[in-house]
Amino acid sequence: MRPVAMGLLCLTMSAGVALAADEDAPAKPAVPNIYLDLRTIYATIPAGTLGLGFGNTSLSAAFAALATRSGAGLPNGLPAAKAIAVDLPLTVDVSDRVSLYGGVSGSTIDIGGGWSSFDITSWNIGVQADLYQQNGGRFPTVTLQSTLTQSVPNEPGMTTSFNHILEFDYALDEDETRGWLAGVQYTHADIASQLASIRPNTVLYAGGYYQWPSNWKFTGRLGVQSFGGAQLAGRTLAEPFTQPLLRLDLDRMDDNDNRLFGITALIAWMPKPSYQLTLRTPLYAVRN
Repeated sequence: MRPVAMGLLCLTMSAGVALAADEDAPAKPAVPNIYLDLRTIYATIPAGTLGLGFGNTSLSAAFAALATRSGAGLPNGLPAAKAIAVDLPLTVDVSDRVSLYGGVSGSTIDIGGGWSSFDITSWNIGVQADLYQQNGGRFPTVTLQSTLTQSVPNEPGMTTSFNHILEFDYALDEDETRGWLAGVQYTHADIASQLASIRPNTVLYAGGYYQWPSNWKFTGRLGVQSFGGAQLAGRTLAEPFTQPLLRLDLDRMDDNDNRLFGITALIAWMPKPSYQLTLRTPLYAVRN
């Protein structure tokens, strides 16, 4: 009986230790983060270009579709434009490595004759995933983001764009509050018209970030954008160029690195400068 009693005592103690370890481990949330990643964008677009840039394809898709439909009535080429857009992607953080999103975007554009009516001009779906996480190791976190954006309505001149961003994030401390960034963005656009075509757009960039104990985070990226141009009915709709761009982000995070507020300023030379300001005000249904 003594060996049996000793065995039961050992099993009881082991179960108690395991239970204590489980209680100490942080519980995984039962429901993932679910939020509307509301983004409000104001942009100026120089004459003779399609408003391409870094990170945002909804405005580019809408402007490219408008340019294609109006191209026959623009004998002097594309005029300078101003635009306001609102992106409404519903985002679900499936895990700490994968996020899925999809939604619609609306915009209004002024090409010299006053602001157009604000309409839904595109929809998008996408995924962002950490292919590898540094977690204190020597190799950086590798993140891939892919977005499909299609302009609306579905008619001749409709634009479908595929945007891919591959980014490398090398953290300099265990808490990942400061580090270096490098990456590439590749955008390919198709137009539902045999008379028009848009060449690919590629951005190469490098930068860094720093997050203060107050959870304000600053990120800067400096890069080069190369655009292959666009043609319509045998004439040039937008000239090709290779020019620099600068993007600055200021975000307010919570203790779990969920974004509470963000502002992005982008200057892209095309070759004349294009300015873009984006406000991010996510609306959380579930925030862990």
